[in-house]
Amino acid sequence: MKTLLQCDFDGTITTEDVSFLILDAYGDKGWRRLFQDYKDGRISVGRFNTLAFATVREDRETLLDLVKKKTRLRPGLRNLVDYYRGNNIEFAIVSNGLDFYIRAILEDIGIDNVRVFSATTRFAGGSVEARYIGPGGTIVEDNFKDAYLRLFQQEGYRVIYAGNGISDAAPARQAYRCFATGDLLAYFRKNGASCIPFDDLNDIVDGLRSLNLG
Repeated sequence: MKTLLQCDFDGTITTEDVSFLILDAYGDKGWRRLFQDYKDGRISVGRFNTLAFATVREDRETLLDLVKKKTRLRPGLRNLVDYYRGNNIEFAIVSNGLDFYIRAILEDIGIDNVRVFSATTRFAGGSVEARYIGPGGTIVEDNFKDAYLRLFQQEGYRVIYAGNGISDAAPARQAYRCFATGDLLAYFRKNGASCIPFDDLNDIVDGLRSLNLG
């Protein structure tokens, strides 16, 4: 059976949410109230990012300079890439983060040919526009990660999930197996659901080996 690892980016591949670094540095100081509205279910993640990033008035180069200086990757990314490439496992990053910094971070460390599905970013009119395009090519406001997990399953993949946040909970519970850290791990433990904890990406490699996916 074909296997695909669907992996979140912010807080999963990185140690913290990269978009928060940008918003703290250059966004409106009220963005955390918007984030709380999202966490409380009053607005979608798409609406949150649209409103929050519209307040960012810096250009791409300034934001990338910040990102490259401040972003910290979890240990083991190269090991993970080598493992899935050497073991016939497909890999896709599906993230609520923004495409411009995800791709730049990966390119900066020499990792290419990775499928990335995330918010599409446009720098226009002195602000940052972020929107989510679903598998059908239409704009989606919520359940972005779920939509791609269902697509991969429809394509015949056994999907293994890796994530850290509450937005990962719904797709993670639909996956064949889940690697969890942070708020996602707390969610699984609170709800008595099965998952494999991880601290760094080497733990995911060890976990994939133990699953005997051949």
